[in-house]
Amino acid sequence: MTDQTPKRLFIKTYGCQMNVYDSQRMAEAMGAEGYVETDRPEDADMVLLNTCHIREKAAEKLYSDLGRLKPLKAGRPDLKIGVAGCVAQAEGDEIIRRMPLVDLVVGPQAYHRLPAMARGEGPAVDTEFPAEDKFDHLPQRRATRRAPAAFLTVQEGCDKFCAFCVVPYTRGAEVSRPAARILAEARDLVTRGVREITLLGQNVNGWHGEGAEGFGGLIRQLAEIDGLDRIRYTTSHPSDMADDLIAAHRDIPQLMPYLHLPVQSGSDRMLKAMNRKHTADQYLRLIDRIRAARPDIMLTSDFIVGFPGESDADHAATLRLVEQVGFGTAFSFKYSPRPGTPAAGRALVDDAVADARLKELQALLTRQQKAAQESMVGRTLGVLFEKPGRLPGQLVGKSDYLHSVFVDAPDAQIGDLVQVRIRESAANSLAGELV
Repeated sequence: MTDQTPKRLFIKTYGCQMNVYDSQRMAEAMGAEGYVETDRPEDADMVLLNTCHIREKAAEKLYSDLGRLKPLKAGRPDLKIGVAGCVAQAEGDEIIRRMPLVDLVVGPQAYHRLPAMARGEGPAVDTEFPAEDKFDHLPQRRATRRAPAAFLTVQEGCDKFCAFCVVPYTRGAEVSRPAARILAEARDLVTRGVREITLLGQNVNGWHGEGAEGFGGLIRQLAEIDGLDRIRYTTSHPSDMADDLIAAHRDIPQLMPYLHLPVQSGSDRMLKAMNRKHTADQYLRLIDRIRAARPDIMLTSDFIVGFPGESDADHAATLRLVEQVGFGTAFSFKYSPRPGTPAAGRALVDDAVADARLKELQALLTRQQKAAQESMVGRTLGVLFEKPGRLPGQLVGKSDYLHSVFVDAPDAQIGDLVQVRIRESAANSLAGELV
């Protein structure tokens, strides 16, 4: 390799959209160091595993992947291997102790210091929560007409302390970025061809930064950016669906008719045990208010099945809530203990019982998802083309409701926002034709 040959970076991203955003920012930070991305770890000069600690056996998955990298490292001792994200934050020095092939470990609040760590100018393990705003130390965002949709983190951490959730311990307390910095980043993305921005945060609608009156006010300011045609946000907490945010769904056409609002359970007893700070009835009344403001909105949610202490009656209450709301889609999981969380030491529901409950819930949610997709047939929806389809002349984009839509559009381009008449619903996508 000559000095003129760029170094290559391979990033594997686990988990949520926040991690996708973080991986993009780390790639940009390393790009300033002369690295370009590759999709093959065998070609890389640095391999970075950006981990998630939300789901079961997250650490085991990491160590399994590191084990697969051992032969690669053995043949190329100069290969740098790094671990980032929430497992890095939780495990720290233990990762290097168990896997000496790892050169550096960086937590989600410290990845702006990754370049210095890669140069050997920082500690091998950095899981500190810095006083400075890490975003001030990252290079300018990258976006092109081939990337018309982008993520933008506006808030990190969480103060809710749900009994099952590790986020407050790996991402820290809630921190909201100032509106001015968010708006500047959004404007820059739009100048680079982005037409849709998804605002990210562990508790995004709890945003309380300087420069706007609440999260609804921030969205109103973003909607004034010329060329920003679509705004989305995730993930929300029912307790932070303020009146102004609900009004924003009514008033702002750029705010898409799609809302992911996790409820986790339909049982008040389970919601209390989870420390969710709302009841099932409060959630249902909130849904009524949201739908009154935006009747065509599609709702999605998260559910945990088999939480410690869950009875058949609790499970039945969840099924009733799902029937009452009617979700466009939902993520559902069997409870798994996260080390260090309040629920981790509680007695587990019998595994076979939890499996049966999850199967029953997922069957109901699948029926609702199918009905929601079929209700789109015959409608005309906005579709933002994001990538080529499998067939010649075909493009794939996201609808207003975040469905993937396949369209024969040989004269269109990636980045076009077009009107599409939906003619068919498939398992996890829609097909349509240009209007």
